[in-house]
Amino acid sequence: METKKYSNSEVTIVWEPKKCIHSTKCWKGEDGLLSVFNPSEKPWIKPEGATTERIIKQINNCPSGALSYYMNENQENKEAINSEIIAEIMPNGPLLVYGNITVKDAAGNKTQKNKVTAFCRCGASSNKPYCDGTHTKIGFKG
Repeated sequence: METKKYSNSEVTIVWEPKKCIHSTKCWKGEDGLLSVFNPSEKPWIKPEGATTERIIKQINNCPSGALSYYMNENQENKEAINSEIIAEIMPNGPLLVYGNITVKDAAGNKTQKNKVTAFCRCGASSNKPYCDGTHTKIGFKG
């Protein structure tokens, strides 16, 4: 899977484009961080645009998990995120699962997911069981 990394002196932002459901939470609205995440510019992620703490807070709000980060000093010793597991149904959108989970596919392959995982509810995702944003294109209601 394609992965892009953007670094400042303290943190590296990791973006996995195929996971992105284009919720626009990273850059749009009152809580958006347009100084770092600006899709109308190239590169669209500029980690020098805010403090490391503010960037981490914004990344933790990414509903698809397309955005993640690691501290540059801990690159090789990334710590797992420990949290309570919470499931949230988004109106007309995916099922969000917050926390550390293991997803096992029909063939028995396991994938570890951390932070937030967005599962498809509309049935039209080309990245099942994960959401790819197709629900908005097909007008899913549910």
